[in-house]
Amino acid sequence: MTSSSSVQQAREALGKRLREIRKDSGLTARELAARAGWHESKCSRIENGRTGPSDHDLRVWALLCGAEDRTADLIATARNIDGAYVEWRRMERSGLRRAQESVIPLWERTRKFRAYSSWLVPGPLQTRAYIESLLRSIRDRRALPDDLAAAVQVRVDKQRILYEGPHRFAVLLEESALRHRIGGAATMAGQLGHLLSVATLPNVSLGVIPLSADRTALWPVEDFWIFDDAQVNVELISAFLTITQPHEISMYARTFLGLADLAVYGAPARALITAAIESLG
Repeated sequence: MTSSSSVQQAREALGKRLREIRKDSGLTARELAARAGWHESKCSRIENGRTGPSDHDLRVWALLCGAEDRTADLIATARNIDGAYVEWRRMERSGLRRAQESVIPLWERTRKFRAYSSWLVPGPLQTRAYIESLLRSIRDRRALPDDLAAAVQVRVDKQRILYEGPHRFAVLLEESALRHRIGGAATMAGQLGHLLSVATLPNVSLGVIPLSADRTALWPVEDFWIFDDAQVNVELISAFLTITQPHEISMYARTFLGLADLAVYGAPARALITAAIESLG
């Protein structure tokens, strides 16, 4: 499945709904396009999920098909699809600070966080030096406006949810995430030491999946966050994916449980972190 397949599936599902509305009205696709003043292929592109309809398209569609009572729901569905797959360049066009700030309301209202990472220590558990190294790399690689100091401070300030309110965190890391050097040996040693510290918090469960784990049934997957049972976020190379379909959230929740069964906790997890520190020399 491609990274944006769930978005495409949602567009196709909306297209099927629109096709049913058109057929119920007795109109052919060609007749609807003619009455709307569209190119005759536009209805087909929309119904097959190849073209996303605008708000105006949906209003016209519902009006001509005698289904004006469905207009608001159709528009809300389309907007949710459009917001699910957001390219980084769109989110970060004014710099990194705004992208960091955009998720604060979600983090503040979430009570149960589940996070899986195969390549980085997740944001709430990061040190300032680790954050700065990560965001500097993103800034330089994507040629973004330089608001690094402000973006770092937003992420550091956001970590207050670790210590305030009824927030619980279940974090799973592949052992490889402990070995990927971010910011040099000193920064990485500080980060791993901090990880040992935050793992002792009563509201944090930290599991590490050893490199020696048998991955026959479940191999490493894309990094993801589950916020309560309401939303999943996945960070892709090109975009930020938001998943709100209940059946897809359930798939990620089941995957998290499977990964959790592969992880070690407590003293064995601390031993893997300590070994990663020692490997820094």
